[in-house]
Amino acid sequence: MMHIRVVLTSLALTALCFPTWAFALDKPKGEVILTVSAPHLDHPNIAETAQFDLPMLEALASHTGEMETPWTEGKVKFSGPLLRSILEAAGAHGTKLKIIALNDYSAEVPVEDAEKLDTILATRMNGDTMSVRDKGPLFLIYPFDKDASLFNEKYFSRSVWQIKTIEVSE
Repeated sequence: MMHIRVVLTSLALTALCFPTWAFALDKPKGEVILTVSAPHLDHPNIAETAQFDLPMLEALASHTGEMETPWTEGKVKFSGPLLRSILEAAGAHGTKLKIIALNDYSAEVPVEDAEKLDTILATRMNGDTMSVRDKGPLFLIYPFDKDASLFNEKYFSRSVWQIKTIEVSE
């Protein structure tokens, strides 16, 4: 009996010390709309990348914000997973993100923006999934509604739409 307690205690401590051993990113069941790559991912699910379909993204910790943007008319409600939740799910580590759109437009975004701001990859606008025509399937949205100092060209240039890939680097 004592031996079983020791084994169970050891297993519990191992799980606490090494949580990445207990986490596996499922493979997408639907159309892949986002691929995350990095020199090393803790949780790849296809080859050396982390690929996500819409249900996988919408299952992550998310945020909703209602705001005006330079690209929309009036107040618009955006919702989607927090960028930091996506990076955590992939097990991506680094200091820079290269956000790449379907048309190969890209912007460099510091990882700090994901860690310190409630940046989201919007999957929905006013409750509806975002089509490619409406800047979807994913649109990097800064919390312009929470912090007016973000409403400037620096953050506008990082707000990529029609996102397909995030490359993480040191």
